[in-house]
Amino acid sequence: MPEYKQFPLSDTAEGLTEADILNWHVKPGDTVTVNQIVVEIETAKAAVELPIPWAGVVTELHVEPGQTVEVGTPILTMDVDPNGTAAPAAAPEPPATVPAEEPEMKPLVGYGSKTVVTTRRSRKGATPTPTLTPAPAPVAVAPVAPVATNGEYVPLAKPPVRKLAKDLGVDLRSLVGSADGGVITREDVHQAANGSAVDVSTVFATDPGTRERRVPIKGVRKATANAMVQSAFTAPHVTEFLTIDVTPMMELRERLKNSRAFKGVKLSPLAFAAKAVCLAVKRTPDINAVWDEQAQEIVYKDYVHLGIAAATPRGLMVPKVHDADAMTLAELAVALGELTETARAGKTTPAAMANGTFTITNVGVFGVDTGTPIINPGESAILCLGTIKDAPWVVDGQLAVRKVLQLSLSFDHRVIDGQQGSEFLADVGALLADPAIAITF
Repeated sequence: MPEYKQFPLSDTAEGLTEADILNWHVKPGDTVTVNQIVVEIETAKAAVELPIPWAGVVTELHVEPGQTVEVGTPILTMDVDPNGTAAPAAAPEPPATVPAEEPEMKPLVGYGSKTVVTTRRSRKGATPTPTLTPAPAPVAVAPVAPVATNGEYVPLAKPPVRKLAKDLGVDLRSLVGSADGGVITREDVHQAANGSAVDVSTVFATDPGTRERRVPIKGVRKATANAMVQSAFTAPHVTEFLTIDVTPMMELRERLKNSRAFKGVKLSPLAFAAKAVCLAVKRTPDINAVWDEQAQEIVYKDYVHLGIAAATPRGLMVPKVHDADAMTLAELAVALGELTETARAGKTTPAAMANGTFTITNVGVFGVDTGTPIINPGESAILCLGTIKDAPWVVDGQLAVRKVLQLSLSFDHRVIDGQQGSEFLADVGALLADPAIAITF
């Protein structure tokens, strides 16, 4: 006889309480094996693929892509004995209380040793729901119209959906998303490929009132907002600025690009900045310390886990180059390239974004001169790089056109005094203006 099990949304060892269903890799009727990937979810930190701990046949999917689900909520039901080989057993009596754990539900591969709780998390004042109670039916949400920016429609879609659209030759700008917030789903793309999707031009033409959209605050955007508010209203920020001539650095970059050690390496100004930060931290260790409010201690860290702020399709993310201070310039350049590529593809893991000690944000890639960045929680400083551009500069008493860069450093004044912040910024500037002085550090 059939034996049904429900697969709950698991806490992926991040301490999170909810996640968004990105897309399913299975459908009802599919046969699955142990540890097969069945669903991709989006947490506040990263996109994560979840494997199933049993083999059997999928009988029901309880949630749709785009929905936000609490940890512990059943998202899939499957028959783990579709051939009826298990010995029949008498139906158990309903338990008086809900068990805290289901012994058969073991931690999923890669999720650590934490036991997965399979009871659904109850709301205040509500009675906990037993594990085998079917999940509530998904609430239908009316599609929200897309938005026009400067007269051009901006489509919303997750990276896997964008890839599917590209593979099928579908222009996302021609679609209206059916998911919550106007997000375009895989089904929307398939419909467009079959010629049955809604034309976005008809949406804008029919009702002027639809030229707005409301998007729930969740996922990366919610986590980023909470972190920035926490930082802005907890750490007293001070920001200092420095403009430097980086012509020698750019000349060195051109020479190194043609050297054997850097063959095939994408050497960017960001790599030089990363190396300069790692060197300057050794002379001003307070920059790499952090204020521990609960313990009333300042924690000094003898390593640099360098965060790089990256704009991705999922929003602002800050993946880390761990132990960046132990890397050569070439190794840093390679690590930064891999980090950026992974972040833009939406494949950054939660572990890659944990335990940062210092962050660099590069607004220069957008043609911006400078900014006043907000410190990431758990750190004490952040360096902002502006755009490198030709500008008039006095060299040996003569006016010349040089490659000029503006730096800005925001730091936590509880940990870092003005002198220390100024010395660190001056060191970074000196290393970028004249990389040869690195041998003196």
